[in-house]
Amino acid sequence: MSIKVAMVGVGQFAQYFIELYQAHPLVREVVLCDLDAEKLKRNAQKYGVAKMYPSLDAVLNSDVDAVVIITQHWMHGPQAMQALRAGKHVYSAVPCGVSLEEVTQLVRTVEQTGKIYMMGETSYYYPHTVWCREQYRRGTFGDIFYAEANYHHDWDIKSIDSRGIIRARTGDRFLELAGEPPMHYPTHTTSQIIGVTGAHMTKVSAHGWVDRHPDGIYDPKVNKYGNAFSNETALFTMSDGACACVNEFRRVGHPGGEFMSICGTEASFEYTQAGRVIIGKGFEDTKNLDDLLTLRPGVYGGTAKVHDIARLPASFANLPNNHWGSHHFIVDDFVKACVTGEQAPNNVWQAARYMIPGLIAHESSKQGGVQLAIPDLGGPKP
Repeated sequence: MSIKVAMVGVGQFAQYFIELYQAHPLVREVVLCDLDAEKLKRNAQKYGVAKMYPSLDAVLNSDVDAVVIITQHWMHGPQAMQALRAGKHVYSAVPCGVSLEEVTQLVRTVEQTGKIYMMGETSYYYPHTVWCREQYRRGTFGDIFYAEANYHHDWDIKSIDSRGIIRARTGDRFLELAGEPPMHYPTHTTSQIIGVTGAHMTKVSAHGWVDRHPDGIYDPKVNKYGNAFSNETALFTMSDGACACVNEFRRVGHPGGEFMSICGTEASFEYTQAGRVIIGKGFEDTKNLDDLLTLRPGVYGGTAKVHDIARLPASFANLPNNHWGSHHFIVDDFVKACVTGEQAPNNVWQAARYMIPGLIAHESSKQGGVQLAIPDLGGPKP
């Protein structure tokens, strides 16, 4: 069995994925879709794609089996649900939705349609997350009682060029849309914690830092969210009794990136911009840790030794990869889920557990840190 895949949105981020879907042995054809006719034609020529569609509606009326949604993030939820109801499997870039109601509706739509949904959360596949997940399964950490994850993404980091990316996405609506609450984009952090232990967040108390920059991005009278916070910090209670702290910072003097630390009764782990550190009983020999977690240029587009590249299609070798070696695994997991019917790691229920805690954390920030319960939408049915 093989599937026909439609790439919905062929902008900057889609460039990392088109060739991967084309190269997957279980994908028989890739077609492209975009509202911008010139961009669509240019990419069709670039990747040798024969079939183009001018709209999502046109794609959903075709014989494609699955859609890959890489559009503006506030469109992901509605577009995913439209595709699911049309009988298509769905891969969506993050986030899965922009409100509790939307995420809940998305989960129910997957349950009603029985189609595969996967969110492309990269942090689940990061070398340090993969390594910590395996160590947790082995019992290396003992009982994990605290975890912390950070996403530092300053507006003026030149290597990331946030302003250019967001301006391209929002156009004339830049100030209206750019001041989104940091906790409305939490999945890079929450997934690093949930992706290790499998426990989910049940309660939260959060605080926000009121932005002072004169550019007006976080002026609550200007942005559509009424949001004044450029930085937010949340303290969560986990379903296994642990505590977790998440920081989402957008005004921070820092080179940027995603970082995490874990504290267990037997061992602890830290991943920071400065490097990886493991501390604890039974960790006398840690000299090979950097060797395991360091990305290797040219090896499946930059994977680490801890990555199981033996499970990847041989056709992926020498193809583009990004986000710490995650893209190859994301594509492979989605395609295999569509073909086998088995749920991928970042399925819709996990996507909800990554996303909803941030949405509730922002509500806590607005209320001065009051502790709030986090709804849980459960997991896949047996």
